[in-house]
Amino acid sequence: MSLVGPRSLPLRDVEHFESWHHTRQTVLPGITGLWQISGRSNLEDFDDVARLDLYYIDNWSFNLDLEILVETFRILFFAKGAY
Repeated sequence: MSLVGPRSLPLRDVEHFESWHHTRQTVLPGITGLWQISGRSNLEDFDDVARLDLYYIDNWSFNLDLEILVETFRILFFAKGAY
């Protein structure tokens, strides 16, 4: 497990994946990720989550990880964005 990456899901959820959803499982799972800082409580369905995870995978960089970590801490300290 790494600090940043797509979060692992229970097997009961993985069983319902469409074929393109499995791409998110090709990288190490993380404690936080792009969908966690992108208003995860406001996302409509799993396709939105998967799109954010795939964007992260396709555009990975050290700077993107750093931005996600900084935003995660900002959200934690100001109790904003998740409920």
